[in-house]
Amino acid sequence: MRKGTRLRLVLRDLGSGFAFASMAVSGQLPIWSLVLYGVALVVALAGRRPFANRVTLTALLLLAVALTLGTNVLAGSLNLVVAACAFAGLISAQRLLSTPDAATDGQVHLSGLLMVAGGAALSGELVYGLFLIAFGVLASIALALGVVESAVPEGEPVPVRAVMGPLATGVGFAVLGAVAFFILFPRLNWNMIGPSASPGLGVATAGFSNTVRLGGAGTIKGNPRIVLRATLSPDPEKEALDAYWVGRTYDVFDGMEWSNARATSDGSESMTTLRPGRENLIHQRVELMPAYGARTLVALETPSRLGNAVANTQVGSRRTQIHELGGGEVRFRDSGISYSYEAYSLPPGASGDDIQDLPPEEQDALLSLPEGLDVRVGQTAARVLNGERDPLAAARKLSAWLQREYSYTLELSGDVPDPVADFLFQRKQGHCEHFATALTLMLRTQGMRARLATGFFGGERVTGGYVVRAGDAHAWTHVLVPGRGFITVDATPPAHRASQSPRLLEQLINFYEVVESQWRDVVLDYNFRDQLTVVRSLTRSHEVPKKDEPPSRAPPPRAFGAALLAAAAAYTAWRLLTQFLSRERPLEATRFADAVEAQLASARITRVDGETLEALDARLARERHPLSPALAPVARRYLEARFGGRPLQQGEAARLLTDLRRAVLTESQRVASEGTRPPQARAS
Repeated sequence: MRKGTRLRLVLRDLGSGFAFASMAVSGQLPIWSLVLYGVALVVALAGRRPFANRVTLTALLLLAVALTLGTNVLAGSLNLVVAACAFAGLISAQRLLSTPDAATDGQVHLSGLLMVAGGAALSGELVYGLFLIAFGVLASIALALGVVESAVPEGEPVPVRAVMGPLATGVGFAVLGAVAFFILFPRLNWNMIGPSASPGLGVATAGFSNTVRLGGAGTIKGNPRIVLRATLSPDPEKEALDAYWVGRTYDVFDGMEWSNARATSDGSESMTTLRPGRENLIHQRVELMPAYGARTLVALETPSRLGNAVANTQVGSRRTQIHELGGGEVRFRDSGISYSYEAYSLPPGASGDDIQDLPPEEQDALLSLPEGLDVRVGQTAARVLNGERDPLAAARKLSAWLQREYSYTLELSGDVPDPVADFLFQRKQGHCEHFATALTLMLRTQGMRARLATGFFGGERVTGGYVVRAGDAHAWTHVLVPGRGFITVDATPPAHRASQSPRLLEQLINFYEVVESQWRDVVLDYNFRDQLTVVRSLTRSHEVPKKDEPPSRAPPPRAFGAALLAAAAAYTAWRLLTQFLSRERPLEATRFADAVEAQLASARITRVDGETLEALDARLARERHPLSPALAPVARRYLEARFGGRPLQQGEAARLLTDLRRAVLTESQRVASEGTRPPQARAS
């Protein structure tokens, strides 16, 4: 393998690897396809091509895989887009391990294009965009090196250093052109044909179900993905909000799971009222991020009204209706990648709910106990309360006792027959659901109404608002206090209520989330309306005219500044384009080669089919032809002008042709004087 070829193959293989990664980042490809392609890429980068002598066998294996994938698609067990992407990866892997000739190179690059198209259908997220750029750069350089390599005579090294500079410049202009294209033209979200949306860094982990089941490990506490962004009015301007964001409450416990006594309603509306509002409501503009992975609206305790929702889907954003379910849960009617909506909540304190306003089945459920509840639960509660009968004081007393006597852990062995008794009397360790369940049931054993609430706890201040992470998922207790309604009492130790993920990881996720948000706004969702908004922001004045003063129709100063910048950019582009068009382009070198060939033909020296000028020069040198010394500098200068980034200077081509013509004439005279025919170089 000659110098330069190895570099070209490494760039080609790496480009294919980035194309495959643009699909794999969606998290939807089968595991076996990831493993097979990964092994093939490592073997190819090591310079091994084990399929070079097994073309027929590997082609038959690919056919068998195609039939298997097709069968799975027809059976409904595999999505068509996912199956096509997985098969494109296998084709590319087979080509990477085959003989690296010109045909294989083209097939590797073509399969790379198919894979990035598949990646656009599956994801289109920020990481996909980075892999797409990497593929474009590496594949472009590999293709250009392949062209240069084919023009260099066999046995001679490829002038890699000479061509890398012009190639890098060309690729840089191509990237800038692509950026300009993205800014100037609106675009569609290509993943509209994909099977589902991807949250970018893997599957969503937060969410709400119809039940809460005790037991298992609480690994979600270590998840730093941002699931909620919100702006508050009035803004408390705290770095750590320490607020409860409620999604749903539960009132029935069967010993293993929490559920609701009230049935789901069927109505839909754009704005729903859960309880009467007051003048000092806290307004929230909430955005649920793709990592949220559920359709339940979340709001600060205690929500009064929720609505004006918009669902962001793969084909754009649209208004969506909401409907109320049991437990005060409100859900979006339509599914989407992310959501935005408005919410109004009462100030922290009490809900104001009256027991008489609750449905009868819910009033009864607030005192219900599971069958077979361990008698020690009630005995322990009575012993700790020691005659305390006020519901709020009792809840706080039991909460303090639980925080003092029990420890927090996310490492649980799994389901046990009686998780409450196991937590209170065996392990004496648990996470927030165990603490909240124990407090709720202990209150009920003493005749005090209580229920379980789930949602998030926390809120980290960012520019202009607050973010909540998946690791902030939490459960707590609502105790019903006569005259005040439901009041939050949290039995979980305070240090373990919010996310448990490392701070450095949270900062890295913050950075990624900000860039991803910009990618979604500026790239994926960029449309004509956004363009008009940008133009209007430059041409319209934001200043409020003074009283009794007519509004000015003159453009603001920034409009003139933008016009000057645009004019400067246009002038610079025109100068660069003029210089580019006026320089001697590679086509001049091609015409120069044609003129050299015509002069050699006059000396009865012609090139055989497929023979380059450099190869002809090498052949004449081997034959010790008299014209070889005159042709060598001409051929070298042609190679530099054609591939080395050194175009022919003004008059240089004519001077070289004159020298060659003079040498041909001298040789012709010498042959004539000797009475012999000049040497024939036709045969090789």
